[in-house]
Amino acid sequence: MITHKPLGYSLGIMMLAVLLYGCSSPQASTPPQGPPQLPVMVVASAPATTYLEFPASLEGKVNVDVRPQVAGYLEKIYVDEGAYVKAGQPLFKIDPKVFAEQLNGASSNQLAAEANVEKAQVEVDRLSPLVASNVVSDVQLKTAKANYEVAKAALAQAKAAVGSARINVGYTLVTAPVSGYIGRIPYKVGALVSNIDAQPLTVLSEVHEMYAYFSMSEADFITFKNDFPGKTLEEKLKNAPAVELILADNSTFTQKGKIGIVDGQFNKTTGAITFRASFPNADGVLRTGNTGKVRFAREVDAAITIPQEATFEIQDKVLVYTVADSNKVASRPIRISGKTANLYFVSDGLKAGEKIVLSGTGSLKDGAVITPQPVSADSVLKSKSL
Repeated sequence: MITHKPLGYSLGIMMLAVLLYGCSSPQASTPPQGPPQLPVMVVASAPATTYLEFPASLEGKVNVDVRPQVAGYLEKIYVDEGAYVKAGQPLFKIDPKVFAEQLNGASSNQLAAEANVEKAQVEVDRLSPLVASNVVSDVQLKTAKANYEVAKAALAQAKAAVGSARINVGYTLVTAPVSGYIGRIPYKVGALVSNIDAQPLTVLSEVHEMYAYFSMSEADFITFKNDFPGKTLEEKLKNAPAVELILADNSTFTQKGKIGIVDGQFNKTTGAITFRASFPNADGVLRTGNTGKVRFAREVDAAITIPQEATFEIQDKVLVYTVADSNKVASRPIRISGKTANLYFVSDGLKAGEKIVLSGTGSLKDGAVITPQPVSADSVLKSKSL
C-alpha cells in the first residue's frame, strides 16, 4: 500500500536540508585591507613673505572724559551722540542761577573792601601831617597804616572770591576741550550732575589718528628685535616696516601704520609686553572701541611652507605626521613662525626633503603604515593663496 505524506511534512524536510547544506558550506571571507592610501608631500624651502598677527584694540589719539566742574541741574544739551564737534564748541549747560548769585555776593564784598581801603587811606593821610607836627603820637599813624594794609589784604581776598565765582559761572557752560566725536550721553536734561559722578557727561574722541594697542609674548618680542637692524630698541622701531591693520571682517585697512612706542616692561601676569601702532584715519572710518589685528610682514630667505590642513593640535601644540622610508608615520611637533589664510611657515621641527602626510591624519597613530600617494609641493602651494 502506498502512503501519501502531508505537503507540510515535505516542505519541512526540504527546509531542513537547505539549512544543513548552508551550515556545511564554507563561509565567504572578507579580503584583508591594505595600508591606507594617503597624499604625501616632500617638504621644501623657498623664499617667502611670512606674517605675524596680534589681536589689537583701537583707541583715538585723544579720548577725553567730559565732566562737569560744578554741581547743578543739567539745563541744556547742545549736541547729539555721535556728532563731530570742534574745540571750544558748547556741549552742555548747567543751571547758572546759584553761581550767578554767588558772583553778585562776591562783587558786593569787593565793593565794601574797596571802600575800607579808601577809608584807611584817608586816615593815614589825616594823621601823617599831625605826626610830622608832633601833634599826635606816631603810634596812631602806625596803627592807621596797619589798618590800611589789612584793608588792602581784605580787598585782595574779595577780588579772589569774585574771580572764583566768575570761574564757577563759566563752568556752567561745558565746552569741548578738543575736536572729535561725541560718545554716549548718559544724562538727560534736568539730571543733577557733579564733578564727583562716576560717569562723565560724555567721552570725546579725536580719531583722525588711531592707536592700535597689542601685546607680544617674550618669544615674539625676541623675534621682533632680531628681525630689524639697530643697536637699541628705539632704532629697531624706526627701522621696522609699516604694519597693516586687519579689521574685524578680515578686510585690510587702507592705511598702513607705524610702531611708535613700546611698554617699559613685561606684564608679570600675562608674560607679554604691550606695543602701540598709529594709523592715519582722516576719513573717520575707525572709531574708539574697534578691534582688529596688527600684522607684520617678514621676508624669509628660506621658509618651509606647509598647508594648515596637514597639521593637527594636541594640548596647544601643532603637530604633523612625518613619513619614514618604511612608510611608517610618526607625529612630530613643529614651531610656527607665521601664517597666511591657508599656509603655515615652519621655523623648527621640519627640514627640507622630509615627507609629511597632507590629509587624513585623523585616524592615524604613531607607527601606522600607509601607502603614500606622492603630491607635488609646487602644486599644493600654488593652490593655496599666500
